[in-house]
Amino acid sequence: MKALIKPERAPGLELRDVAEPTPRHGEVKIKVLHAGLCGTDLHILTWDDFAAAHVSPGQTIGHEFFGEIVELGPGVEKDDRADVLRVGDRVSVEGHVVCGRCRNCRGGRFHMCIRTSSIGVDRDGAFATYVTVPAHNVWVQPPEIDPELGAIFDPFGNAVHTAFQYPLTGEDVVITGAGPIGIMSALIARHAGARHVVLTDISDDRLDLAREAFDDYGEVVLANTLNTSLEEVQVELNMKEGFDVAFEMSGSPRAMDSIINNLTHGGKIAMLGLPAAPYEIDWNRVITRMLTIKGVYGREMFDTWYTATTILLSSKPLREALRSLITHRFTADQWEEAFAAAASGHAGKVLIDWSHT
Repeated sequence: MKALIKPERAPGLELRDVAEPTPRHGEVKIKVLHAGLCGTDLHILTWDDFAAAHVSPGQTIGHEFFGEIVELGPGVEKDDRADVLRVGDRVSVEGHVVCGRCRNCRGGRFHMCIRTSSIGVDRDGAFATYVTVPAHNVWVQPPEIDPELGAIFDPFGNAVHTAFQYPLTGEDVVITGAGPIGIMSALIARHAGARHVVLTDISDDRLDLAREAFDDYGEVVLANTLNTSLEEVQVELNMKEGFDVAFEMSGSPRAMDSIINNLTHGGKIAMLGLPAAPYEIDWNRVITRMLTIKGVYGREMFDTWYTATTILLSSKPLREALRSLITHRFTADQWEEAFAAAASGHAGKVLIDWSHT
């Protein structure tokens, strides 16, 4: 089969012919149909410190994907119950493989496992014809979630997990960072009934992508903060106080400072964006304004997956808005072009089609 691997402890990747994997106890084998590129894959390509600490030579990469189950390994349940996995099921996959033994796992908080390993990072991934994964990680999708939408459920789950940290109905919501996940979280805030939804960035290309997503979906205020401050946005919206809820999706110290300065007292912040380096926060303002700051990582296993699927089933316009974030599509043989597009800063979600390999 074909697989995109890290050939050595150095920059670069290679598309090779490798042996098909065999599912071990408790695993299933999946024929990969579509896979999405994310920043982690770019880190692995360039071989930064993160990649060097996790990825081994010869390892297949890739963790955002959708495919079809072709084989059930030993120990995977086989009976006629509706919720049992079957050959032919079309699925997305949770990329975090958990230990099942730590306190959080035993308490049902799998997304907080202290020994998490990641598909496509710490173990073989899905930029390949086939991949094997634990049956526990598989999420069966209904027919309405096609392979392209199913391939971006990992980042969509990040957005869902972030957006639903706090109640949103009737609230004024600001999102800093108009990358695909930031745009997804803005769509969710609109879907959940927020009063004002404001999405900021310093890139007009990203804001244009957001504008296209919202063309047929609802109102959003898009602001390039190089030109327009959040204070000015509040005046334009005739807001009497600050924002109620903020999603920090950019990792930018400047964005975080802007959020803190523009939240109402008692406002709430959910942080998904990873900063490139530590930075200072005005803790006096956080304390005296009684702000709540919560870090968010990955997806809740599996409440987020359920919510992500059901809200998309409830709204075809939301499905189409989400699909508009897919800006580039490539075949497996075009993987270098796919990575170049993802690294350009001018792309939304980039997909690689593995269905014909």
